[in-house]
Amino acid sequence: MPLVTITVQAPKSPEFKRQVLDAVHGALVSVGVPEADRFQRVLELGPDDFRFDAHYPDTARPRGEDFVLVELLWSVGRSVKVKRQLLAGLVARWEALGLDPEQLMLVIQETQWENWSFAGGRQIHI
Repeated sequence: MPLVTITVQAPKSPEFKRQVLDAVHGALVSVGVPEADRFQRVLELGPDDFRFDAHYPDTARPRGEDFVLVELLWSVGRSVKVKRQLLAGLVARWEALGLDPEQLMLVIQETQWENWSFAGGRQIHI
């Protein structure tokens, strides 16, 4: 179960947030995440609460008010190849929406299976 957190600078339209969430989910499904496995949240913060460098470390164009930070928490075990496929799929979906991939940052965090309880205190993967 990936847990996706999207952080954006307020205000963003519901349509923008839906498109971003759909793009992330589509990229996840393309690397084997089940279609129904959708746990996402959006943090919409004002400029005082969401600060980022416009250029670090190597952006082709400056980050701006449409910068999106995607944090993906999922279980360990996926290869570098799968992670690269995920990123390529996300960038392709981003571009298909007319969004600038220079405004996209993806951070993947992995956690052991025993750290997940999806409901009722059950740890189904240990």
